[in-house]
Amino acid sequence: MAEPSFAMLCCAHGAEQVVKESMSQQGWRLAFSRPGFVTAKHDQSDTPLPGGPFVRTAAHTLGQTRNSGGRQQIDALKQILQAKTGSQRFDELHVWPRDRVPIGRFGFEPGVDEVAKAVADEIFQTLGSDWLHCDRPNRIAELDANVLDVVLVDPSHWFVGFHHARSLPARWPGAIQPIEPRFEPISRAYYKAAEAIAWSGFDLQPGDLAVEVGSAPGGACGRLLELGLRVIGIDPAEMDPRIAGHPKLRHLRARAGDLPRSTFRGAKWLFVDSNVRPDKTLTTIENIVTHPHSDFVGLLITLKIGNYDAVDRLDSWQRQMEQWEPKSIHCRQLARNKVEVCFAVQMR
Repeated sequence: MAEPSFAMLCCAHGAEQVVKESMSQQGWRLAFSRPGFVTAKHDQSDTPLPGGPFVRTAAHTLGQTRNSGGRQQIDALKQILQAKTGSQRFDELHVWPRDRVPIGRFGFEPGVDEVAKAVADEIFQTLGSDWLHCDRPNRIAELDANVLDVVLVDPSHWFVGFHHARSLPARWPGAIQPIEPRFEPISRAYYKAAEAIAWSGFDLQPGDLAVEVGSAPGGACGRLLELGLRVIGIDPAEMDPRIAGHPKLRHLRARAGDLPRSTFRGAKWLFVDSNVRPDKTLTTIENIVTHPHSDFVGLLITLKIGNYDAVDRLDSWQRQMEQWEPKSIHCRQLARNKVEVCFAVQMR
């Protein structure tokens, strides 16, 4: 009989049930879970890892270790590697914590925290060249790199696995984009826009014209301007003074649906992230991008789910987008998304 496969998955805190239902449809059975973290078993070996819009990271599980002492933890990690991988060396070491609270609660943002940094440094110093090719932990992996993963389910409870970095998010530690803004972002929308642009693969170029619907107070516009784009920000609310006077920003204090279609002429990129019901948002976008004179090449659309019980509406939202005759549609709950998803729609 074939050896079973084991997988460990990270997701947003609160999205575990959606991930469990998705992996079950792919033939995986639940093994263990905590908020933001799920493990699974499949009866067949060499089975593709579970995937889906709400799976942030997926890796093949090698084992787990739980102990109160850091040195004992690392010794147990070495024993797992010796038993499961032998002399195999990994290109990169990624160490990160699961999301222990929902994004935004108590100011929480996902990523490699100080505890994970300390653990990563200690693991790296201990494993050294016996198991690792890299010169430091938590680097951005090269495409197809073999990555050793350590997820801190709790500071004293680690799950160990590996994955091959076959997508851009899979190259980031914990699938969370490492980014250091040149200036303090006006809002967290800066990080959402940066991640959406990188994940989509859209080729934004300096001088391109972008439109953002729901632009106030200007976080996402800040990222677009930083990349050298010209931006039309559409929002009835005011923009932050730090960005309102930027020479490449034009702020229209209106609702997108009330503007003449000539407003969007020449724009290549459309960003939408507004606190409006998804069906109303999609109707507004449809009226814009299906106009005969629309020049949009790519759309990055954030839709508010409201709660995870409503995820079954994703299919109907995608079907509506398919009526716009796009080249491709991709959906993902980005690491920076709250209870929302991002659609990347390539139009031409």
